[in-house]
Amino acid sequence: MKIRIRAQLFSSLRDAAGLEYVDLELRDGATVNDLLVALFARFPTLEAWKQSILVGAGVEFVGREHLLKEGEEISIMPPVQGG
Repeated sequence: MKIRIRAQLFSSLRDAAGLEYVDLELRDGATVNDLLVALFARFPTLEAWKQSILVGAGVEFVGREHLLKEGEEISIMPPVQGG
């Protein structure tokens, strides 16, 4: 069985991919890590942020082990920078 996930890319990640939203179909039981692997395969330039990407589901930051749900919208962000 497959689930559909929408990933919203922010800031430099959006610029690198050339898209704000990416719709993906993943296996049932997929995690955020599986989502990132699929994104890196489709957009290899995103892999430069592999270690520092922040991921949100709803209004919470989640870890790479977060189990994805059908129709969930996931926010993918570069690290927060301040000055």
